[in-house]
Amino acid sequence: MAEPLAWQLATVTAIKPETDRVRTFTLSLPAWRPHRAGQHYDVRLTAEDGYQAQRSYSIASPPTRNGEIDLGIERIEDGEVSPYFHDVLAKGDLVEVRGPIGGYFVWEPGLGGPLLLVAGGSGVVPLMAILRERVATGDRTPVTLLYSSRAIGEVMYRDELERLTGGSNGVRVAHTLTREQPPGWNGYGRRIDGPMLTDMLTGLGAEPLVYICGPTLLVEAAAAGLTDLGVAPARIRTERFGPTT
Repeated sequence: MAEPLAWQLATVTAIKPETDRVRTFTLSLPAWRPHRAGQHYDVRLTAEDGYQAQRSYSIASPPTRNGEIDLGIERIEDGEVSPYFHDVLAKGDLVEVRGPIGGYFVWEPGLGGPLLLVAGGSGVVPLMAILRERVATGDRTPVTLLYSSRAIGEVMYRDELERLTGGSNGVRVAHTLTREQPPGWNGYGRRIDGPMLTDMLTGLGAEPLVYICGPTLLVEAAAAGLTDLGVAPARIRTERFGPTT
């Protein structure tokens, strides 16, 4: 039996706002080990009275970066961990983590494709690790990302995603804004549905490798919609979190 992952004290080396509610925290790890795109780290906070709160956060950085990781963390108002990260934690502080964790919701070039990535809100974080790993390794697997957000201001990594779609590098990004669309918006303006998924499958063939991450209702709807369209369940990998949309 493999030994359990040990907790270690990571140093916060950078904090970058992504949206009003999401920040990227860069952590330097004294006992760094390579991760796979799609994995996560556990974070643990311990109060003076000994009470502990623990949460899992996806890694946004590609495995090719050594010695540090990026965690994308959304501030949940009634959360026990995320408000501490957003309101208290500062550059140079220490935080207790363990990882990388997870072997199901992962991708590396050898797994092939084509890839269909479906994200809701901060569920895009592990999918960014996949996209970044594809770029870092020079992989040419065709990939389509469908990203659902409530409004344009809540789209994470917006500039980077626009750069990824430039040229003929085989990356397509489609956005849907479910609550508010800016003037002149030419993307989708509704929740993910069958016709939208049909559009995303165009050009990917009958057997894409699918990764879906986001709120439970979005994940279930997208997975069911894709199986209805003929995508084999064995080709669909899902990861879900809380009730936020």
